[in-house]
Amino acid sequence: MINAQDFIKDLSLQVLSPAKRTEWDIHAAELNRPGLQFVGFYEHFPHDWPQVVGLTEMSYLESLPAELRRERLEAFFSYRSPCMIICRGMMPSEDMLELAAKYDVALLRTQAVTTRFVANAMNYLNRCLAPRATLHGVLVDVYGMGVLITGESGVGKSEAALELVRRGHQLVADDVVDVCRITENRLIGESPEMVRYLMEIRGIGIIDIKAMYGISAVMSSKTIDLIIHLETWKEKKSYDRLGLTDDFTTIMDVRVPQLVLPVRPGRNVAVVIEVAARNFSLKQNGYSAAQELDRRLNGLIDAAKQ
Repeated sequence: MINAQDFIKDLSLQVLSPAKRTEWDIHAAELNRPGLQFVGFYEHFPHDWPQVVGLTEMSYLESLPAELRRERLEAFFSYRSPCMIICRGMMPSEDMLELAAKYDVALLRTQAVTTRFVANAMNYLNRCLAPRATLHGVLVDVYGMGVLITGESGVGKSEAALELVRRGHQLVADDVVDVCRITENRLIGESPEMVRYLMEIRGIGIIDIKAMYGISAVMSSKTIDLIIHLETWKEKKSYDRLGLTDDFTTIMDVRVPQLVLPVRPGRNVAVVIEVAARNFSLKQNGYSAAQELDRRLNGLIDAAKQ
């Protein structure tokens, strides 16, 4: 379900004819341009999508005789679509306004050109309808990389994020991260509005990162590119020292790269997270220091055999 008022507000739409329905039963991030319907073809008509009228459709309607135009519009509005959006700031005809009110279809208008509005509206619907989950962790933007810091309570996630903010990076969410899957392989994380930009530091309490460090220290949402799991250092556990293999975790059927970072007194976790983000960025661009070391060692071995 899509909230009608949120749709109108977030896409900066003008209401030409209001409707009584406050929620629209929309289940797909799609919009329809009803050119075929205006000529009388209704087979496979996606009437439950928002209907977008651009310059082409409006010009065709204006070219019709008044009686025929009203007949076509009557048939169209009788399907009771959620809404009709007129682009380019064009004015609707009187019969369009009348029939929209008759069939309780919200008639809206935007100043944007049709293709741009369609793209913006589809992105908006995609986010509203995306699968969602809530995770425990801290999301930080580090060198343009969305890093989700996870770990047991008290391991130092917030303290590491605070140090990252002091070093010029941006906080997205602390403790609670709302995650939505906007595409098949892309996750977006943000903070619940109630605790946005707030952080809990044990021994101090709640602090406001935006108030303390300014608007440049926070970000409203960010893709989740890398997960760094903090855990207390275990002496008998063998940790990866070369980085030749990649580990992943799955969130809402999306595989996200993950690193396990052991924590012990004296280790600067924030600096290590910075290095991990930079190193991951290099790997995405095709360079791996571990593979480079492996290549050099193989080169020495081959040279020794000759």
